Amino acid sequence: MRTVGVEEELLLVDPDTGVPCALASEVLARLAKWGDEESEAPPHPFARELQGQQLEFGTRPHTDMDALGAEVVRRRRAVARHAREAGASVVALATSVLPVRPAVNAGVRYQWMEQQFGLTTQEQLTCGCHVHVSVASDDEGVAVVDRIQPWLPVLTALSGNSPYWHGRDTLYSSYRSRVWGRWPMSGPTPVFGSAERYHAQVDAMVTSGVVRDRGMIYFDARLSHRYPTVEIRVADVCLEATTTRLVACLSRALVDTAARDWKEGRGPLGHGVNLLRLAAWQGARSGLDGELLHPLTMLARPAPVVVYALLDHVREALEDTGDLAWARRATADLLARGNGARLQRALFARTGSLSGVVAGCVRRTLGEREPRYPAPERT
Repeated sequence: MRTVGVEEELLLVDPDTGVPCALASEVLARLAKWGDEESEAPPHPFARELQGQQLEFGTRPHTDMDALGAEVVRRRRAVARHAREAGASVVALATSVLPVRPAVNAGVRYQWMEQQFGLTTQEQLTCGCHVHVSVASDDEGVAVVDRIQPWLPVLTALSGNSPYWHGRDTLYSSYRSRVWGRWPMSGPTPVFGSAERYHAQVDAMVTSGVVRDRGMIYFDARLSHRYPTVEIRVADVCLEATTTRLVACLSRALVDTAARDWKEGRGPLGHGVNLLRLAAWQGARSGLDGELLHPLTMLARPAPVVVYALLDHVREALEDTGDLAWARRATADLLARGNGARLQRALFARTGSLSGVVAGCVRRTLGEREPRYPAPERT
């Protein structure tokens, strides 16, 4: 059974105002000193990110999705505990709800990025969820990357958790993905066809000098430069750990399905990058409350129809890992209650306060339940 690991980026915010605060160094120092119940030996699984208002953790590789979901919850609570003692709250928001001036962290790599990409780097206070799924070889990994591309916008829609951008409603479900798309090395990719062609393209991008190294290749799905995995990078950080688990579960099933198709001689769907970019935009815009482009036809259909098409596409893989029944229940529940973007807007409608939105999301990040909210009427 393939292993799955998750990397989550989290925001640090002022407990009273909800404005992000640049306390990552302080929180990480506490984590390095005291650790958490999961860290039996250094290095601990927490790390700084581009901006001082955010930090990241990574899980262990898991084959059991219950164990993965439980670890995500424990990691979030460990960060929250140490953040609280440093004067901050932790929240799983993919963008800042309130106006903020991001603070790029010190360090050669981050300073190079700020000099190279200017305002794109300075404004890039976004939090994603990256899923690593093990593959047997680079050949298998590239075959997977080629075949999963049309389905990735559905993961963006499921995870959408960034409707607000610095005090404004963007009308998007995942505005983070639109901000992330400003990087010139990000986004969907054409069919590579072989590991040799994939590596040649990556080498050419690094040789160009526009990017510093292979770690800056931000494809929607890529071969990890550190692990023997395919890394799927399209999801917002999810407001609820249950959604993180669902995204990870579906990601593994997509990889399993694609690898099986490759071995049995079934090729990629072959949609061009332009159509893939449209599908990615539609997934970010609509989330679960509008239409998505169906990966098989690239025609607009209601979001639930496309989500269940994804479940049908990976049904055999989910059956093989014993995850089918849980994935069906979790998907139905998510469609009923809505993703993080719907919850954030409902919190604002209820409280009339963007700070109230952040406060409600802090509670939800740590597993405290909120009432379900109906889908908003579309105008």
